[in-house]
Amino acid sequence: MQATITKSTGSWYIARTDSGDLWQCRTRGKLRLENLNTSNPVAVGDVVSIEPDPNYEHTASIVKIEQRKNWIIRKANKLSSQRQILASNLDAAVMVASLVAPRTSLGFIDRFLLCGQSFHVPTILFINKVDLLGEQRQEFLQEIHSIYAHAEVEIHTGSALDPDSLEDFKKRINGQRVLLMGHSGVGKSTLLNALYPQFSAKVGNISNAHSKGKHTTTFAEMFTTEDGTQLIDTPGIRDFGVVDLKENDIHLYFPEFRKYMKQCKFSNCSHTHEPSCGVLFALENQLIPEARYYSYRSILADEDDDIFK
Repeated sequence: MQATITKSTGSWYIARTDSGDLWQCRTRGKLRLENLNTSNPVAVGDVVSIEPDPNYEHTASIVKIEQRKNWIIRKANKLSSQRQILASNLDAAVMVASLVAPRTSLGFIDRFLLCGQSFHVPTILFINKVDLLGEQRQEFLQEIHSIYAHAEVEIHTGSALDPDSLEDFKKRINGQRVLLMGHSGVGKSTLLNALYPQFSAKVGNISNAHSKGKHTTTFAEMFTTEDGTQLIDTPGIRDFGVVDLKENDIHLYFPEFRKYMKQCKFSNCSHTHEPSCGVLFALENQLIPEARYYSYRSILADEDDDIFK
């Protein structure tokens, strides 16, 4: 029997069949052994084959994970070699970011965009809390649009406290399976509630002491609306480590570099120091944003993604 994973708690999973039945599931030992390089062998969005447990009602074992069409994955933490799959089989992934209280670094955003590019997931950047930007609102938003003008990412802005500002974004994700991710406190759960109040996701307050969000979402969970929209809410994450990419391939996932890479003298150009480098020429002549280029350099060096804070 096949089902789709709708909630992951780390050891137990909730799976929903096409008929709407919910099953509480665990993985078999053999399945876990096949995924030693990930902290979670099964992710929300996975289509799985399950076998009912004859001793317990609506309890089953996950015996197979069907092939994923795409996924969003990150290094579990900076010091770990393990990887964490945030969600799979997505129509889009949304980075919910805020420019204040707390501020989302450009490095964090760029690692997310790199992952979307490399794993073929369309990406959307939603700038939340624009009501807190005050008189500098237009200046801040213009700068963001300028930085990401050629990065192949959709940008939406609004405030989860103002439902009218969310209409365009809601139309964009209607009928699709969408991952919501970002730092704790940027307003993912508040946004989810504003879009679809029936979900009543838990919402926490921002810590006044550190301007950081409290972890109000503990597990990844998929919420499905009557019109078929599927929103996957995830726990807030501190960093976004890049995985499964060779160093000399990273430049391929910065779309604004592409037309200038053709002008490089060397086919294996790293765009860091080589003579006659088209990307460095573009940087010097302000044809590509400095912020994006230095984000590229920080990813190459595996530096902290908070470098731009």
